[in-house]
Amino acid sequence: MRSSSSRRRIPHTPRRTATVALAGVAALIAAAVQTGAASAAPAKPRPGKVNPAHVAVKLTPSQRAELIRHADATTAATARSLGLDAKEKLVVKDVVKDADGTLHTRYERTYAGLPVLGGDLVVDSNKTGKTMDVIKATGATLKVAGLTPAVSQAAAEKQAVQRAKARGGTKSAADSVRKVIWAAAGKPVLAYETVVGGLQDDGTPNRLHVITDAATGKKLYEYQGIETGVGNTQYSGQVQLTTTQSGSTYTLTDGARGGHKTYNLNHGTSGTGTLFSQSNDTWGNGTTSNAATAGADAHYGAQETWDFYKNTFGRSGIKNDGVGAYSRVHYGNSYVNAFWDDGCFCMTYGDGSNDADPLTSLDVAGHEMSHGVTSNTAGLDYSGESGGLNEATSDIMGTGVEFYANNSSDPGDYLIGEKININGDGTPLRYMDKPSKDGGSADYWSSSVGNLDVHYSSGVANHFFYLLSEGSGAKVINGVSYDSPTADGLPVTGIGRDKALQIWYRALTTKFTSTTDYAGARIGTLAAAGELYGASSSEYKAVQDAWAAVAVGSRSDGGGGGGGGGTTYESNVSVAIPDNGPAVTSDITVSGRSGNAPSNLQVSVDITHTWRGDLVIDLVGPSGTAYRLKDFSSSDSADNVKQTYTVNASAEPANGTWKLRVQDQATYDTGTINGWKLTFP
Repeated sequence: MRSSSSRRRIPHTPRRTATVALAGVAALIAAAVQTGAASAAPAKPRPGKVNPAHVAVKLTPSQRAELIRHADATTAATARSLGLDAKEKLVVKDVVKDADGTLHTRYERTYAGLPVLGGDLVVDSNKTGKTMDVIKATGATLKVAGLTPAVSQAAAEKQAVQRAKARGGTKSAADSVRKVIWAAAGKPVLAYETVVGGLQDDGTPNRLHVITDAATGKKLYEYQGIETGVGNTQYSGQVQLTTTQSGSTYTLTDGARGGHKTYNLNHGTSGTGTLFSQSNDTWGNGTTSNAATAGADAHYGAQETWDFYKNTFGRSGIKNDGVGAYSRVHYGNSYVNAFWDDGCFCMTYGDGSNDADPLTSLDVAGHEMSHGVTSNTAGLDYSGESGGLNEATSDIMGTGVEFYANNSSDPGDYLIGEKININGDGTPLRYMDKPSKDGGSADYWSSSVGNLDVHYSSGVANHFFYLLSEGSGAKVINGVSYDSPTADGLPVTGIGRDKALQIWYRALTTKFTSTTDYAGARIGTLAAAGELYGASSSEYKAVQDAWAAVAVGSRSDGGGGGGGGGTTYESNVSVAIPDNGPAVTSDITVSGRSGNAPSNLQVSVDITHTWRGDLVIDLVGPSGTAYRLKDFSSSDSADNVKQTYTVNASAEPANGTWKLRVQDQATYDTGTINGWKLTFP
């Protein structure tokens, strides 16, 4: 029997090559510098060119596996270097390698052998193995009063089953109960994690996770492990499919993409179903009268999503290990949804109302597979603000897939589910340019946004991504009209979808953790933009402005919230920092302002140093009063200080000479003040 890979060639719109836009050259804001002082408003930021040193290397599955093996072998040493308790152990989840040799290693944690939920972290190390930065899901010290529960496992299970039934669950017992350390919010505590299966009230599989305090019996948290989403039911027309031939039989098995398979559930709700197979390589007839039509759409969506991730980000499959997931179509009867399930590592599609509109389109496939990518990278909890970010990531990447495929039957757009007609009036399910048009999604962040269903709280990030890509105001893209507003009434200039995707993906894979909220997403995307394009680039400023436009943080000019502008004063004079020596200063002279400085003066510091814990950093105002920015820390061995601090300087006159004072208070390491900025909102 001969087995080979067959790719049926049928006319299809040529694919646009999806690459990162590299327009423009790297540029820093020029400052007027005279005898060590600077006083000038900043020049207009210019487009940045991707810094090749900070681009992730395209690893083969074997290369990635070797990096993980090496990280596994050094987890004990890494834990010690991070100052973790002897009861804590690290478990390697993923490794991303940059071109300059920097490794971003993602870990889960255990405590006394128990999983720590919310204990995940990312360690950045340079090519010599030295730790440069650590991003933690929680800053709390892992320490619990005891490891013996006061509440019984049965009581925790009963509570979880009741919660599942309240949400439409059908089971009378849990699938599993385990002891864990809950560290995702507040003080870490001993807890139970109970998982309840069965079906939800709409037929979606149930995998409800309930976290119960093992000392009090109080419910601490719950989230749904089945991640759902709907999309375009319009078929993609005639397309090329990669299938496999064995003898005289063809199957929907994609040997070129990790062996991805597409199965027919034939209206069942469990198992894998039957692998699509037939004696010829033409699949479906474009209508629901042929069961293979939905199979062809799902198979095509999976291959386009694989290619999008591979050619856009260098990612080989959902886990970046070269292994394909699988798809199941014709789930249940009249099931109007689709979902990703980590348990089966698969995507599942219903056939829509009256089994007339299978949910098997490009953006659905991209959306569902992206849930898998999120699970295997940041692991964003599917509840609260992190759940909104999880759902938005799938909308963002599903939109990226739709544009990438460049299929004339389903052109790229910023509408979610625009052709499914789930509302019965031809309107989309979600809008990225103005999410509130769906009647439930949030356009802007507020303190209550995390209380919304994740499909609605996702609106904040979807809106951010649209603004970052295309900018605010009215425009027409691929025949679709958009008119995106901003929370502060100020305009946003987009940087293009390709750059926006690169920034979001880098943040997802190297900056976000399971507990990242919207404030954390802003920090992560700014860090990603700074690494890729430079902190003085227009891309970096656009990220600031797009977040401010959805009410997260301030504008790049210091404005935000209620609008307004700001002025930045900058010094780019290099000042050497002597090892364990006297303090040195760098000056900025401010003039032409009235009154006192603001209570939210922004101080941005750029210092190179090989052991930043040695440094004590102060801002000294014109009156001579010092404001402590950073204390000495003998345990902070990471390199460099590149951070923006907020100082209440309202007692200081705005005009005069401001000083950044830095002292190295320990031996063996030296550094340099590269520059610093004062921003007056």
